[in-house]
Amino acid sequence: MDAAAVLAAFDEQVRRRPRADDGHVEDDGDVVRTVSAGDGWNGVEWTALTSANADAAIQAQIRRFAEIGRPWEWKHYSYDQPDDLRERLVAAGLTPGEDETLLVGTIAELDLAVRPPAGVELRAVRDRDDLDALVAVHDEVFGGHHASGPLAAALEDGTAAAVIAWAGETPVSAARVEFYPGTEFAGLWGGGTLPAWRGRGVFRSLVAHRAALAKQAGYRHLQVDAMPASRPILRRLGFTELATTTPFTHPGR
Repeated sequence: MDAAAVLAAFDEQVRRRPRADDGHVEDDGDVVRTVSAGDGWNGVEWTALTSANADAAIQAQIRRFAEIGRPWEWKHYSYDQPDDLRERLVAAGLTPGEDETLLVGTIAELDLAVRPPAGVELRAVRDRDDLDALVAVHDEVFGGHHASGPLAAALEDGTAAAVIAWAGETPVSAARVEFYPGTEFAGLWGGGTLPAWRGRGVFRSLVAHRAALAKQAGYRHLQVDAMPASRPILRRLGFTELATTTPFTHPGR
C-alpha cells in the first residue's frame, strides 16, 4: 500500500465529502460539518485551517451548534493543521476523548480466509429482532444505549450491512460495515464482543465477513477507527496505521 496516497484519498473522498444519514452537510470552505435532523451524529468532519484562522473557525462552530442545542463532536486527525489545533480546541472548551488509530486495509491484500470459531454462526441483520439483538450487544459491550434508527435506515437504503455472531441463540458479537457511495472506501464500525467470548477469533471473523461484503459491493479499501484492543488483530489481517483520530466533544449549549 502507498500509505500517503491512500490517506490523501481518504481525506478527500470520505472526510471532505461526508454522507449525512438523517440531516445535511454544511461546507464553509475550510470546515465541513454534519448537522443531524434527529438522533444522528453532529460534528466537524474535515478542516483546512491555519494558525491565522483556527480560533475564529472554532468559535464559529461553537455558535453554529449552539443554534441546534445538541452535543457535538470535532473529529480531529493527527495530520490536521495547525499543529496546535488540539490545544486550541481544549482552550475553547472542548473535551478530548480517547485516541483511536485510523487503519486502512486494501481489500485485495487482506487475509479473508477467516472463519468463526466452532459453535458460532454469523447471520446478517435483517429485521427488528435482529436490530434489537445488535443493540443489546453494543449496550453491554460499550455501555449506554445505542439508537437503532440510523442503522435501520442505512440497512434499508443499502448504505450499510450488519452482522451478528450467534452462539446458539445468544448474540455474542455484532458489527456493521458502512458503504460510502462514490468513493473507494467502506468503513468498519461497532465491532464489539462480549467479554466471555473474546480471544476466540470471533472479532477476526466479523472483520473478514464484512470485508468480503465490501469487496462484493465493489469497494477497494476498508477504514477502521480502532481502539487499542483491536489494533493488533487488524494489523495481523493486513491493515496499515495511517493516523490517530481523537473525538473532541462539546455539550452544544
